Amino acid sequence: MKRSLCADVSGAAEESLAATASRIDRWLLVEYRALWDRDVLGGSLLSPPLKEHLRDQLARLGHARLLFVKRPERRSHARRMLFLGSSRAGEESLYALEFEHHDDLLEYDFATALLDGGTPGVPVDHPLFIVCTHGKRDRCCAKYGRPLYDSLKGKVDPAWVWQSTHVGGDRFAGNVVVLPEGLYYGRVDDEDLDPVLDSYFDRRIHLDRYRGRSIHTFVVQAAERALRDEEGLTGIDDVKLARVERRGEGWRVSLRAGGALRKVDVESELAEEPVYLTCGSLTPQRPHRFTARVR
Repeated sequence: MKRSLCADVSGAAEESLAATASRIDRWLLVEYRALWDRDVLGGSLLSPPLKEHLRDQLARLGHARLLFVKRPERRSHARRMLFLGSSRAGEESLYALEFEHHDDLLEYDFATALLDGGTPGVPVDHPLFIVCTHGKRDRCCAKYGRPLYDSLKGKVDPAWVWQSTHVGGDRFAGNVVVLPEGLYYGRVDDEDLDPVLDSYFDRRIHLDRYRGRSIHTFVVQAAERALRDEEGLTGIDDVKLARVERRGEGWRVSLRAGGALRKVDVESELAEEPVYLTCGSLTPQRPHRFTARVR
């Protein structure tokens, strides 16, 4: 018997989107127009030396993610795009570089440029909206991501919107990541696009579809969301991390909001019912749930 799509099961169960964003500080987006394998880099047609170079660069950056991106309407373009980004608080930035052949990137030490605070390309003065459409990774990303990509590029400049490989959280498809801030949104459909976009361009977060910010761990994401919900804080920069302390089986997270230091206690537990975390999962698992209480 064919299983239901993991995103449909998650949505029907009203599984919380909070504290589910992948932990990423820096981003490497490479335009790659061939088929995307489940193993993004290893299964690609890039040369072995370039694969090794990219792995080395990512390792040096720490908490970094490589995404292959594409826009189907660019298939005939002679040149390709590379985007480099940082989502770290106070260092949010995006840079772009055009190249002709993928092996041209072998000569590019972007890790040093980013770590030294340089300008590893042309500064990008607009956001990028990344929509996961990685069907080889999960059927949900294809079913919900591809229509979402088409709708989103009709709402903003199409050059700002890219399809991407796995961003994390297949069962929350359709997934959108907004760069450079690293804002994750899940279960986004046509009706959600206007409030997500209107909020973003007003430097706010649409909390209904907000999964978290990539620069934070799940624990901090849970604390941030609890404080935002309690105080009605929707500004992107309204909440800043001050400190995380282990307290017994849980954590105490100190956050700055409106000039005040607020403390949030966070605990983690396994969900009662096991679920298939992705459509390709062989066995169901009990996902972690985070509960947060503002003191």
